[in-house]
Amino acid sequence: MRQLLSSLVLFMLVTANASPDDRPNVVFVLVDDMGLHDLSVEGSTFYQSPNIDRLARGGMRFTQGYATCRVCSPSRASIQLGQFTARHGVTNWIGARSGMQWKREDRLLPADYARALPDKDVAIAEAMKEAGYRTFFAGKWHLGGEGSLPTDHGYDINIGGHHRGSPPGGFFSPFRNPQMEDGPAGESLTMRLGRETADFIRENRNRPFFAMLSFYSVHAPVQTSRDLWAKYQTYASQMPKVASRFKIDRTLPVRQVQDHPVYAGMVETTDRAVGEVLDALDETGLSESTIVIFTSDNGGVSSGDAYATSNLPLRGGKGRQWEGGIREPFYIRYPAVTEARTTCSVPVTGADFYPTILELCGLQSKPEQHVDGISLVPLLKKQTIPHRPLYWHYPHYDNQGGEPSSLLRDGQWKLIHYYEDGRNELYDLRVDPSETSDLSLTHPVRTANMWEQLHSWLISVEAHFPEPDPRYSPAKTEAKFRRIQTELKERLEQTHARMLESDWKPNATWWGSFVTED
Repeated sequence: MRQLLSSLVLFMLVTANASPDDRPNVVFVLVDDMGLHDLSVEGSTFYQSPNIDRLARGGMRFTQGYATCRVCSPSRASIQLGQFTARHGVTNWIGARSGMQWKREDRLLPADYARALPDKDVAIAEAMKEAGYRTFFAGKWHLGGEGSLPTDHGYDINIGGHHRGSPPGGFFSPFRNPQMEDGPAGESLTMRLGRETADFIRENRNRPFFAMLSFYSVHAPVQTSRDLWAKYQTYASQMPKVASRFKIDRTLPVRQVQDHPVYAGMVETTDRAVGEVLDALDETGLSESTIVIFTSDNGGVSSGDAYATSNLPLRGGKGRQWEGGIREPFYIRYPAVTEARTTCSVPVTGADFYPTILELCGLQSKPEQHVDGISLVPLLKKQTIPHRPLYWHYPHYDNQGGEPSSLLRDGQWKLIHYYEDGRNELYDLRVDPSETSDLSLTHPVRTANMWEQLHSWLISVEAHFPEPDPRYSPAKTEAKFRRIQTELKERLEQTHARMLESDWKPNATWWGSFVTED
């Protein structure tokens, strides 16, 4: 009790009664495509993440933290704006095709969407800058190009953020990134971004700052160093043998095992880069006065792209409508407010970061801006927040086998509405977090009421919806699915098993780092 009272007193001093230069700093770490169970603190026995683990254990770990979308740009926009995706309009990754430009064998034409962060909104960095904070961005932006870069939305410094969602030169220098200089040939992009953020912290130790480290990792291309591949190849070879790594779940094979040695190397490199930032806070004496946030923009890639990880026991992954696509690591460390090694099971979302940061920093809230977010400060102080529904809207297809759909979570219940055929799925996440039992037929009244609630909200925010594709051919769709069940699945089994063999090599220059072999 004495420790809690001391923390509350410190919090009051740091915020409402503090001078501007005494306000807390903010370091926001955002990882790309990292699933909830890609960290050892969340139960992985294959990946190693000691630095992220100590960050998670140093504050509050939200066990039901969500991204606002199953793909990157929409959830990143929600973090910047404090709104759900259907409201701000960035409902797909920027660059994806929509309407008649979509040329795949699907029933619907994906809806149109906003292709840049709306400039009419006040992004979180703009709010911090207005309050006298020095603002910094490093890494992936993917929220628009010229005219909508980080520096157009409140960031004083931008290192590496531009219109693309994956690193143009891969994860080793030369980076070929128009917003950052190349390092020595073979330099790790992930470590470079961590060091740039650490340097910014050291240079601004005597003034309040807001720093966003937005990694390109662990997004494709899946690349790591030879030594880290060898380390995890050895670990994987000591694991129990598996007959199959993939299972067909509706539209694509989905990875069921965590034993990808290249991806594991990417996780460790990301963890090392986070360690650089945490060490800089320790060295400068800022750890106690800095709010550190860690999360991911969507679930791990278990299908499509590199088929790199498994999100079990959660179903699905990036791009998919189930929990594996939207449940994330979600940590807030701030010793002035919350004790170490605490957890919270209240459902929270990426739209909540904006108002939470403002309140923790003693700044005026902007309810007309972060309209869908709610401050999590009461939860950090072991209090409660009002009950509220959470909404997701993805009227698109993707590379990971997800289907155009909208979601509503209300308490323990989750509804998924599918636009291809208008059906609904209903899950009780309290007893079925793996979403194995659809209860829509046994709970028809609840299902109907939740769909009415979801649809009414979507109409209220002027959401866009997909339309039938006049070119649709059932025969072509059936032929595609036969290939997925046979040719694709067999090829995946072979290539992913091959990665664990001692003589495996990805390419002539090893990870495409442009450093020639001896």
